[in-house]
Amino acid sequence: MTAKDSTGELDEAFERLHATGPERLGRLTNHAPMVVEALAAHGRAGAVHRWLDLYRRKLEDFPAPVARVTNANWREALGDHRRAADWIDHFSRALEDRPWRAVLAEWWPRLLPGLYGASTHPVIRVGHAVRALEQEENAPRRTELAHALGYWAARHRTVEGIVTLPGADSAARTLDAVPPVEGAEGGFPARLAAVRRLPGWAQDVTDPGTARARLTELVRAATHRYATHGHGEETMLVHAATAPNAVLRTLQALPRELWVPSLHAAWTASAAVTAMYAPAEPVAWQTPGTLTAEDVLERALAHGDEHVIKLTDTALDVGDEQALAAALRAAELSEPLV
Repeated sequence: MTAKDSTGELDEAFERLHATGPERLGRLTNHAPMVVEALAAHGRAGAVHRWLDLYRRKLEDFPAPVARVTNANWREALGDHRRAADWIDHFSRALEDRPWRAVLAEWWPRLLPGLYGASTHPVIRVGHAVRALEQEENAPRRTELAHALGYWAARHRTVEGIVTLPGADSAARTLDAVPPVEGAEGGFPARLAAVRRLPGWAQDVTDPGTARARLTELVRAATHRYATHGHGEETMLVHAATAPNAVLRTLQALPRELWVPSLHAAWTASAAVTAMYAPAEPVAWQTPGTLTAEDVLERALAHGDEHVIKLTDTALDVGDEQALAAALRAAELSEPLV
């Protein structure tokens, strides 16, 4: 259950973060807006600024603008990471003039094919921003959506030419059938370029309601899979679950005709991440025992790593024992934030 932050802590955190850029070192994502929203959503708004104080060494100043993005030239600016400030300005102006759901509905189909950019972080940030706005609409939260959409537009990256292999009858079994990328090295972009074959799943879905159900199934399967396969890459495999969950969170704010393509894009992203970082063998997952969801959340907060907190956020959405085990596994595998 999402908690409404009546303290103002989340909005203060957003205002604090909007003076910072969406990345650092030219390639690493600023996770802070996503984490503070996740903490507030689960009733931990009081911890937001303490966590930010620990994370602030990973923040950089807001980037300089290059040239104004307009309705006439946006296509040539799409995917140009140097234009992040320009894109954020574009969406800030759009959200001043129009309702946020209308802006989101216009841009979602334009941005959806490029959700692979920046390791899927932009669409994840959009999902957090939408959840915050669904709880309460105000200026800091609209600004956060502008930053999230602007980051997505600046890092827009498509994937083409992937051969579709036969899939299975469930998301879990089809993720099991994803062939690992052989000999892939380097970061996310290099590994993504090496993805050539992925099994298809839910390709025959045409009904929006069914698409939502299948997307929910995918989030559960990818979260469960982290409990047994997260050691393949403790950080990057988080996104196999959190990226489709961001899409799932956004569905209710979108026209229903966008739900089916959203499912297909989310599947391809989750399957691609699975292929890029698959371990040689799974391990047995360990039951959380008597630990409750609240206990698991407290452990994630004490650990502090941004990906641990974000996977825990998704695990709490899934809400079952193996999902909680996945969150605990992430904390076990990852370095704490110090």
